[in-house]
Amino acid sequence: MSEIIVKVNNLSVAYESSGLFGKKKIFQAVNDVSFHIDQGEILGLVGESGCGKTTIARAVLGMIPYTGEIEHFTKRPQVVFQDPYSSLNPSKTIGWIIEEPLRIFGKYGHTERKRRVAEMLERVGLGTEHLRRKPSELSGGQRQRVSIAVALIQRPQLIIADEPVSSLDVTIQAQILDLLLELQAELRLSYLFISHDLNVIYQICDRVMVMKQGQIVESGTIDEVFNNPKDEYAKKLLSAV
Repeated sequence: MSEIIVKVNNLSVAYESSGLFGKKKIFQAVNDVSFHIDQGEILGLVGESGCGKTTIARAVLGMIPYTGEIEHFTKRPQVVFQDPYSSLNPSKTIGWIIEEPLRIFGKYGHTERKRRVAEMLERVGLGTEHLRRKPSELSGGQRQRVSIAVALIQRPQLIIADEPVSSLDVTIQAQILDLLLELQAELRLSYLFISHDLNVIYQICDRVMVMKQGQIVESGTIDEVFNNPKDEYAKKLLSAV
């Protein structure tokens, strides 16, 4: 039996905004969502823009208030964002950026931090010649590799990948997906993989949840959901593949 690394029960997230004449309005971004992720599993989360996918990710990361229960059975997850350029400090070198989580963690000395950074850089397919470069000196694919290195440097078991290849061209997308799969096998990682691209979800995920207007309307293994969807919205979404 697989080991569960995160369990989400009855997760709801609501945002409050001011409407006409200052009247407060409540927007229910996520409504009563439950799921779990097993160790070594890639769980896909798919749906149209604005359906609540990123809100779920932010709740699991502990970035926003929510109701319900989120149980972490391992280290807190780390995140790989859609746009590596905006998530990397443009004024710092790649070496500094990857090392920063270890400095904050405070467990390792200078020499050990440098060793771990060099090792992680190699693991994501970059060389030590990149250590002194800044994000603006790298290609989009290289920047995303750096983002993956930053996410992995503290050795989490769960990575939340929020549209991690959507800003890359098709060839680079394939390279990054291959890298994520290699790292998953090598480090026994689990991913919550968020995307609007059903082809990418089909390539990389073990199970998938289909989301519509804050709710999960369909979930199951990739083959179950893609070959025999039950929900009408899921059928419509998948018919476009």
